[in-house]
Amino acid sequence: MKTEDELQSWIALWRVSGVGSKSFQKLLSNIVDPDSVFSSNMSTLTQAGISEKLAHAILDAKKDQETVAPDIEWLNEADDHHIITIQCEEYPELLKRISDPPPLLYVHGQLSLLKDPQIAIVGSRNPTQGGTNNAYEFAKHLGQTGFCITSGLAMGVDGSAHTGALEVEAPTIAVIATGIDRVYPAKHREMAHKIADHGAIVTEFPIGTQPKSSNFPRRNRIISGLSYGTLVVEAAQQSGSLITARLAMEQNREVFAIPGSIHNPLARGCHKLIRQGAKLVETAQDIMEEMASAIDLNSLLSDQQISSSSANEKSTNNKEAFEADSASSKPNKENQAIDSNQNTHTDDDQQIILKEMGFDPISIDQLVVRTGIDTASLSASLLMLELQNQIASNGGGTYTRLK
Repeated sequence: MKTEDELQSWIALWRVSGVGSKSFQKLLSNIVDPDSVFSSNMSTLTQAGISEKLAHAILDAKKDQETVAPDIEWLNEADDHHIITIQCEEYPELLKRISDPPPLLYVHGQLSLLKDPQIAIVGSRNPTQGGTNNAYEFAKHLGQTGFCITSGLAMGVDGSAHTGALEVEAPTIAVIATGIDRVYPAKHREMAHKIADHGAIVTEFPIGTQPKSSNFPRRNRIISGLSYGTLVVEAAQQSGSLITARLAMEQNREVFAIPGSIHNPLARGCHKLIRQGAKLVETAQDIMEEMASAIDLNSLLSDQQISSSSANEKSTNNKEAFEADSASSKPNKENQAIDSNQNTHTDDDQQIILKEMGFDPISIDQLVVRTGIDTASLSASLLMLELQNQIASNGGGTYTRLK
């Protein structure tokens, strides 16, 4: 764990406008630590691989107590408040292996859970009743067998997955797209408190970060990056859940999908994933069998948990009522309540990216040079454009314009 003085330098650099996980990684690789970054000159910073614009922002930034005061105050409020860096022993090894791991994590709850075996459960914010039940039942059974259930605290499938885990007192992690001091949607405030008490809430965003549409796809890499596998319960063809699944595949993690009726629009995303190589699953046991080769299930499961899992395993069409949080699966205008003013800059960036991209494959580094947009903002805009089906990821960090 970093000392508070060291941590202040990390937070101050992370708070510089335009610094993202990839640019932070470049700086660490070439200049060792944030303290040295702040004491570097323009030449040293640009030689580390960042733009002059970002270098100016770093040189102009304040590395003082006022800049990081909200984060340090939150950290010192309670014993279960944690801020860890990628160099800390507590940082999860699986997440460290992805191409752009977050340099800092804010954690409210049990820090040790981040290293426990996790299964991510994601899907539609407005699932069918069958999708709601499936998310709940899969989370419950996987939780009973020893997995930590990881999701995004969103309405619909996310909320059902968290609730299923909490129902059987299994650990669950919520990866959020705001500051750790915010709960979005507000309707899940009580659920967030329960998760913090029995699991953990995790974010890469500094204290005070408000909901912003581009941050939600960005956090998906953390959901998949923490997990051995990702289960997609229900998803439309242009769903953010498919981004999570694609990221999981790029991270060499398992992807599972539940099939549905050909007449259900929310099954089409899952069917698309299955055609692309995702494992078709009908029960939690299907996932357990697939994961047996990846992790030591004998150390994960106690004899009591194994017998409980075998006795309770049932069809995902089980009609057991899920009433405690059924409201969380219904459409809610709060999902669209993100301040539209925050998206203006992102929309402008998207138009610039499309103009400069062309229809040939192009890398993120090339786009940074062509557009002048910093890496963090560029990555967020690329995810949004992919969700809008205007561009496609080719793998290997390159993209192609479709329209």
